[in-house]
Amino acid sequence: MTGIRLSLALAGDGLSLPSGARIAIFAPTPDTDLTALPQDLCHVITVNKPDRDYFAALGYACNTAPEGRYGASIVCLPRAKDRARALIAEAADVTDGPVIVDGLKTDGIESALKGCRKRADGVSGPISKAHGKLFWMDPAPALDDWRIGEPAEIEEGFVTAPGVFSADGIDPASRALADNLPEKLGAHVIDLGAGWGYLTHRALERESIRLIDVVEADHTALACARLNVTDPRAQLHWEDALRWRPETGADTVLMNPPFHTARKADPALGRAFIAAAAEMLKPSGQLWMVANRHLPYEQTLAGLFADVSEAPGGDARFKLLHARRPMRKKR
Repeated sequence: MTGIRLSLALAGDGLSLPSGARIAIFAPTPDTDLTALPQDLCHVITVNKPDRDYFAALGYACNTAPEGRYGASIVCLPRAKDRARALIAEAADVTDGPVIVDGLKTDGIESALKGCRKRADGVSGPISKAHGKLFWMDPAPALDDWRIGEPAEIEEGFVTAPGVFSADGIDPASRALADNLPEKLGAHVIDLGAGWGYLTHRALERESIRLIDVVEADHTALACARLNVTDPRAQLHWEDALRWRPETGADTVLMNPPFHTARKADPALGRAFIAAAAEMLKPSGQLWMVANRHLPYEQTLAGLFADVSEAPGGDARFKLLHARRPMRKKR
């Protein structure tokens, strides 16, 4: 929803963009409206592969990190507070003109505004509209304490980065799934939505695995996975789990699928992961997944697999699900 608030700020609330200067857009999503900006001057910076693909298809220049200096920057506030602050700090580091911050109230824009006002004298706005706010700093201060450093070590020697899923420790649901996987997973395994690589690492305890495809859309999480999984049998892919497909069908897909879009639980996302997994498997293949107990995935599984069951190892919070023999749609 950046567009409406940005248009109001540019139309008469004191915000102006340097003429002809490049504009960095940090972490936009397909819901972000950039039509108020000259596309040829915009540089989209995102670590999320589906978002990158969306804006690249529209003709925007895209990358995972800034390139050089910018005349202005816009930070589209993500949910994770640490990552949001780090993006604002990164924008301040590479921008000679205004740093604009936009976000929904449910995504922490009030906290970001309060934090910036403590650190900068020149905070303008905010523009309040459509359940969100936009403010800007010109000039922006140095925000050294908001930067994200190198990946940090957590338990059992794994490393993670702020803002990725389960950054503070091993996710209990993923651990339960890993602890209850059978010894035989087949020669070709896929870890779908692999995060920082915990399930991949645990699966590779099996010598029988020849290849495990590690598919993750978050570039930052995948960078952590490269540090956590050094086994040459692992092939890492920065890809959208819903669109990527292996060259040949896999024996097993493992996953702890995401189930949030913004702050709302969205079972449709998990259902899409299940459908994608079914397409990746051999006719004799199997899916092992973990999900929150309340999420209604069994019906989706039953429509896509010949055999579906709940496996031991779950608890009141989450369940382990096992599905075998994907059913191909008739053409």
